[in-house]
Amino acid sequence: MTLWQRLIADARGFDSCARFWVDGDYTSMTWGELIDEAQRTAPALRRLGVGPGTRIAAVLANGPGAARALTAGWICGAAVASLPVRVAGTDAAGYAEQLRGICEHLEPVVLLADSATLAALPQPVHPTVAAHSFESLSSDGSAAEPTPPGEDEVAFIQYSSGSTGTPKGCMLTPRAIAAQLDMLAHLTAAEPGEIGVTWLPWSHDMGLFGGLLSGWWNDVTTYYSTPQRFLMSPRTWFEDIARYGAHYTAGSPTALQVAARVTALRVKELPGSLDQLKAAIIGAERVHWEVLEDAIANLGRFGLRRRALMPAYGLAEGTLAVTATPISEEPRFLAMDSVALAAGLLRRVDPDDPGATKVVSAGPVCTGMTLIEPEPGGDRLAPIRFRSVSLATGYYGDATRTAEHFSDGVLDTGDLGFVVDGHLYPVGRSDDMISVGGRNVYLREVEKAIEAANDLRLGCSTLIDTRLPGRSRLTLLLETGARVNHEAVARRAATAAMSTGALLLEECVFLRRNALPRTPSGKVQRHRCRQLLAEGGFAPVATIQLAESL
Repeated sequence: MTLWQRLIADARGFDSCARFWVDGDYTSMTWGELIDEAQRTAPALRRLGVGPGTRIAAVLANGPGAARALTAGWICGAAVASLPVRVAGTDAAGYAEQLRGICEHLEPVVLLADSATLAALPQPVHPTVAAHSFESLSSDGSAAEPTPPGEDEVAFIQYSSGSTGTPKGCMLTPRAIAAQLDMLAHLTAAEPGEIGVTWLPWSHDMGLFGGLLSGWWNDVTTYYSTPQRFLMSPRTWFEDIARYGAHYTAGSPTALQVAARVTALRVKELPGSLDQLKAAIIGAERVHWEVLEDAIANLGRFGLRRRALMPAYGLAEGTLAVTATPISEEPRFLAMDSVALAAGLLRRVDPDDPGATKVVSAGPVCTGMTLIEPEPGGDRLAPIRFRSVSLATGYYGDATRTAEHFSDGVLDTGDLGFVVDGHLYPVGRSDDMISVGGRNVYLREVEKAIEAANDLRLGCSTLIDTRLPGRSRLTLLLETGARVNHEAVARRAATAAMSTGALLLEECVFLRRNALPRTPSGKVQRHRCRQLLAEGGFAPVATIQLAESL
């Protein structure tokens, strides 16, 4: 089944609908109505120069305007490029510069966003690329006939959500997207007439393919909330699941832990039960066993079943999912020696060992995926590599990085993990990326901003995120000379971390020069720094606590 057959032709006969969170309530629209509105919007895009072979840059903020514009772009035959949304706390000028840089690289015919996003940015965002709001794409009464991209043409370019540097744009074809949506339907056992709930941002692959398009593809009535609503009130996630009887949802481990704890603390009774929930896909960052246990402890009394939790592994290069816990199984873990694991070694220990780390399985591969497993009997972490029918064709306009990661239909993810009994156990992302509230943050870019703000040498700092009960703590390790004002440097570092990546820096640890462990090539070993920090292995020159007064 092709993408366009399912999403455009078949969807007109679906009984389900999309329910978008708009102005404090959900508004309903059938998939047929969405397609009709998109066909009436398409002529406005064509007047702006959008057509087969062109590219649209779009900031896909959750809502009917973005859904209509995405569909209209495809109807016109364009490749739609999803740009990162602005993260709360980042300044407008910095965000505009990021969009400008992507547009320079992408060369789109138009930049689309909602009116609120554009109003907050200095204009023009780009000197030669016109910016238009979704709301301004008025219809002249005509409806365009669909001329969508061909099966093996580029239909979507997924830029990293929340990246603070120039993100990589993963090029996806209709064939790859359809294969991924079919995989998601299979792993969740989705059936027409069931219900989904999601708040994840559509600018992220998990929100777009696992949320908007998955509900559409599966003829599932889906409630599309917003990241802003979740951040304001995390309990709304589980309140919506209970109120509307949802069978499917998805989120990050961090979001799960926060929402579960807030719900348990502030809600005496939900407006329904959670026991009908079949699949809660948990991914976008490493899943910690303690988070899953915490969720059951806090939400079990509301009916949440352990089997509903579905740890998964995926990335934009695979469209979304690569592996996932089967819907018929409970999550599982393997207890590994944490010190050995930090050194890249695999050493099984008893789960009750005080030095044990419970590494959570992300499940076996999804249908159509093949993991390239390391040689049997290996005792070290290995690169995660796979081939897939939903694999991206490469990075847009970046032959060098494409060659580094894609080879003969196999993707080298740059991530590390191990495989036991067919289950993948992801351990770390080797590209220095963390996920915060459903968005990805490239820590090295934040570090560079901190170094620049203090006129320090490049590569003298590293950010370490440490898990605490209910949240993460961010510490900066910084090598400086002897004569510095530690308080002033720490304050400037905190400001740079917030303005560049919307990260709250809580502690700044000053070290002597060359105290940070490095690879032979000079790159700071973040995993080793985390271990030394936890063990008290550094000899700080000074330590400044920041969070209390921020």
